[in-house]
Amino acid sequence: MRNAPKKAAQPVSPEVIASEISRLSGLPLKDLKAAWSAEFRREAPKGMWKDLLLRTLAWRLQEKAFGGHDRATLKLLEELGPKKAGDQRCQRLKTGTVLIRDFEGVRHTVTIIPGGFVWQDKTYSSLSAIARIITGTNWNGPRFFGLREGRGQKDVRRQEMAA
Repeated sequence: MRNAPKKAAQPVSPEVIASEISRLSGLPLKDLKAAWSAEFRREAPKGMWKDLLLRTLAWRLQEKAFGGHDRATLKLLEELGPKKAGDQRCQRLKTGTVLIRDFEGVRHTVTIIPGGFVWQDKTYSSLSAIARIITGTNWNGPRFFGLREGRGQKDVRRQEMAA
């Protein structure tokens, strides 16, 4: 979306665009993928279904004819998009916070820094990457370090508090 043109490259009537979209909607998947490849200069993503291919091509046609998003919309979309490494998972934790987890008799200490997480003098972009190295399996990093409750843990804690 960053590269979206803000103004139309060539004036085209809405009727011409509508007829091209109509033509594309009648194409079989193979031909739609060929149209995608011609437009985006790369293969269509695998697993992308026909309706989404068509919608994306329709957007591109309209974008070229009538212009893309305005600056305010682009800024809003950028803010709503994925965050930089470390922002989303531990946004409530401040830089310098130390997370400690004992796993199989070994104590693991992770420090939160602006660019990610430091563990054993190496910086990682996510807690999940660290948890994966520690355990050898795919783990949700925040859950591994106790920042999120797993299934059943709320009930266990309620029972412990009631006892």
